[in-house]
Amino acid sequence: MQRVYMDNNATSPLLREALEAMRPYLGERFGNASSIHHHGQQTRAAVERARESVARLLNCRAAEIVFTSGGTEADNLAVFGMVRSGDHVVTSMIEHHAVLNSCHRLEKMGCTVTYVPVDGRGVVDQEDVKRALRPNTRLISIMMANNETGVLQPVEAIGRIAAEADIYFHTDAVQAAGKCAIDVSKIGCDLLSISGHKMHAPQGTGVLYVRKGTLIDPLFYGGNHERQRRAGTENVPGIVALGKAAEIALAAFENGEVTRLGALRDRLQQEILSAVDETGVNGEGAPRVPTTTNIHFDHIEGEALIIALDLKGLAVSTGAACSSGALEPSHVLMAMGLAPERARASLRFSLGKLNTAEDVEFALSIIPSTVARLRELSPVYKKHLALGI
Repeated sequence: MQRVYMDNNATSPLLREALEAMRPYLGERFGNASSIHHHGQQTRAAVERARESVARLLNCRAAEIVFTSGGTEADNLAVFGMVRSGDHVVTSMIEHHAVLNSCHRLEKMGCTVTYVPVDGRGVVDQEDVKRALRPNTRLISIMMANNETGVLQPVEAIGRIAAEADIYFHTDAVQAAGKCAIDVSKIGCDLLSISGHKMHAPQGTGVLYVRKGTLIDPLFYGGNHERQRRAGTENVPGIVALGKAAEIALAAFENGEVTRLGALRDRLQQEILSAVDETGVNGEGAPRVPTTTNIHFDHIEGEALIIALDLKGLAVSTGAACSSGALEPSHVLMAMGLAPERARASLRFSLGKLNTAEDVEFALSIIPSTVARLRELSPVYKKHLALGI
């Protein structure tokens, strides 16, 4: 059976180049990067080369890069490393749960949190952020790109607001890295998170950018790794692969790869909307990363459609992988004003560097008929047709 993968926002396949870069550090180059002998210095040099590669992707200093185990740890380090009991935090209703659940924990620790809304496109109003500020506001945390819709937030405008108010600004750029250009100086953020496995590096790798001069308390206590910001022996193979993935991501903005993926996404989206009635794009009209579209298919259950498509060889999702199996509809789509039924009928298609035009044609060959079949079996849809709605 042909199998096509379009769930890269959940995790992306490891690129061959990244695998080859990390392979020596799974075997003969095994040293601890903190050791001063040959073996340790060999791996230390590899870690620092990777640090420089990631720094070029974000346009920052290498010393501002802190390697973590992934995006969740990076988000947690940004939140808990900056905020104290009694502080106030501003975030949005559509953040990844790595930020949302951290903020819920802060509330139990004596902090207050303001969750600003989004409009029907899924975009935060920067003026809502400004109005939410208080004298004790310590941190603003607004994501750069939403993981479910791909919608980009006005992070540069929010960065200016934070700078004017002298408040720390963190942005979760996990779903933006490698898909749109990131320049921390233009954004004006103090902290920024990325995750390796969302950009074709291994799972278990990530980064927190920490602007020079920003003092952050560590989550872990131990050795002096990562300039005392993240204790623990470095995951050298993962870090090396992340560095290679960062190099490939940066090159993709110049060699046309990002443009190619955007064209594939646009064709997939346009043809689905043309071929299937009562569909629409969640986040339509908002700027989005070029690899993601979130489409509602009214009158069916999204999870039933996922299973039916998977049986035919196409892998997609209803939204965040960490929330799969949840009975509640997407908090992101609900915050955008979708009815629960429509939120549950929405699917996310997210492309990656290994997707091809043939993959898109395969998806288009099975989606309309699969949707039609599920609707034929739906009593809700039959009632809908009978009433002529």
